[in-house]
Amino acid sequence: MTEITKELTNRFAKELSQDTKKIALQRAVVKNGIKASAENMSATINNHPVFSIDVATGPVTNQKQSGRCWMFAALNTFRHKMLQDLKLKDFELSQNYTFFWDKYEKANYFYENILATADQELTSRKVAFLLQTPQQDGGQWDMIVSIFQKYGAVPKAAMPESSNSSNSSDVNNYLNKKLRKDAITLRELVASGKTSAEIQKVKEGFLQEIYNFLAISLGNPPTVFDFEYRDEDKNYHIERKLTPQSFYEKYIGVNLDDYISIINAPTQDKPFNRSYTVEMLGNVVGGKEVRYLNVDMATFKKLAMTQLEQGESIWFGCDVGQSSTRDTGIMATEAFDVNDVFDIDFEMTKAQRLDYGESLMTHAMVLTGVDIVDGEPTKWKVENSWGEKVGEKGFFVASDAWMDEFTYQIVIRKDLLTKEQIAAFEAEPIVLAPWDPMGALA
Repeated sequence: MTEITKELTNRFAKELSQDTKKIALQRAVVKNGIKASAENMSATINNHPVFSIDVATGPVTNQKQSGRCWMFAALNTFRHKMLQDLKLKDFELSQNYTFFWDKYEKANYFYENILATADQELTSRKVAFLLQTPQQDGGQWDMIVSIFQKYGAVPKAAMPESSNSSNSSDVNNYLNKKLRKDAITLRELVASGKTSAEIQKVKEGFLQEIYNFLAISLGNPPTVFDFEYRDEDKNYHIERKLTPQSFYEKYIGVNLDDYISIINAPTQDKPFNRSYTVEMLGNVVGGKEVRYLNVDMATFKKLAMTQLEQGESIWFGCDVGQSSTRDTGIMATEAFDVNDVFDIDFEMTKAQRLDYGESLMTHAMVLTGVDIVDGEPTKWKVENSWGEKVGEKGFFVASDAWMDEFTYQIVIRKDLLTKEQIAAFEAEPIVLAPWDPMGALA
């Protein structure tokens, strides 16, 4: 190994001191910060928030200090439909309700994976992976489908936000403490030769404690409730004694089996037009398997445009922190000219970013519009879940080039796919490792 010598560092410092351009940039960056000094106003000018296709939505929602973007995005796609069907000006489904059941199911999913790997050493990469983050707020499209299919949904009025759903750090901290401690017991039971029935009995006791913890922290999930609202024509409506399942069937009515996840992962280990799943990725034991169809970006965007043209918004996953301005809500590859500020080439290809840990899906939002010029998309309208104080009343704009580089997943109706694409999706999936970037949770 070669060390850094004092002489080498002194040479670097001297060269910098003699470069007047870099000294001028130093003053700006030290005073204002990297991004503020590098921000390119042309990105805002080129991504004016007007779109040729614009799906009607209500006001944006706010996930606050939690990682529930994937839930908010899914519930928002349903909310768009309900606003139109019921002539509502504003309405939200309960994010706290889905949050409760997701945490509950993730605990059981963790226990079962701990039991499945109990014959492996603690130093095993799979066991270490499980223990590093037993559960978290994030998730995948197929995981929220499993929650809806098992538990239905409820209006926000039936289970409002709680302090711990809006700021989930304490819930996650103590829930993960308990899960790690329970993992010790479960692994010891397996090592001592206890029967499966004996182990499951202990696990049931743990799940009772999990249920109690969640109920005390988040409130009790409703089993029966009344749904009342007044529409935009001032007509009053009420239906009594609905269950979460009957409410979903009557007022949402989306057949979730009609939708599939499309990804764009242009790495050598993931050929296009093949299906993929990820080992140990899920939340509901016995629920829907996480599965993707990998396609090229041209196909990816064509499917998205078609669904938007038909008036339906799209759940999508991306790396939101890359080349984006949180305050103005511009996501564009030219948002910051950091290369020019430092005279350093920071560029990588999309495949290189995935392979070398520079990017992965970090956030889920909703595509609600697209601007099409001469048949090609130029920019995309994005409904975020960070409240109305960012972007254009909470809506962001993504340039088409940004979509190419930092968008990884969309959820599309099956009937928009070709027979060949459906066959590829339904074929036996290639199983990816738990730590593969396509296993990232939004």
